[in-house]
Amino acid sequence: MPQLLLAGQRAAVQWAAGVVAATFLLLGICGLVPGLTTDYALLKMAGPRSGAELFGLFDVSVLHNVVHLLFGAAGLTLGNTSRGARRFLAVGAVVALALGLYGFFVPQGSSANVLPLDTAGSWLHVGLAVIMVILALCWRVPEKSTPPGELSRQQDAVPACR
Repeated sequence: MPQLLLAGQRAAVQWAAGVVAATFLLLGICGLVPGLTTDYALLKMAGPRSGAELFGLFDVSVLHNVVHLLFGAAGLTLGNTSRGARRFLAVGAVVALALGLYGFFVPQGSSANVLPLDTAGSWLHVGLAVIMVILALCWRVPEKSTPPGELSRQQDAVPACR
């Protein structure tokens, strides 16, 4: 049964995109914090095998952290609308999957591994892709928006998959 929402309230898909975006922002910040990033003195601008690892597990570089920050900011911006939030999750899933696969197939020591991506990071990206595609597909996006202040029945407020 659809929920009644006041126009201007955030739909569930917007909340989901906001949580994903905030997570990427947090990861981007954490990757630049000594202590959360082990061997911080080895943090490189870009390239393979930075030496610094987020939480002692995931290889990171300054470029990798900046990508997370930009992706998080894009998610918060696109999450202002239901359609934008859903697109952010769907396109983000494709990008995360591509990065995960790239990390599996490009040797860790290769100069082509610019982010740097290791096995743990590749699996994390694949997992994020799965989560993001599920979130993108679980909520319908309404056809029309309602003027502010009016009640509307929005299908995207209720998960389509159960």
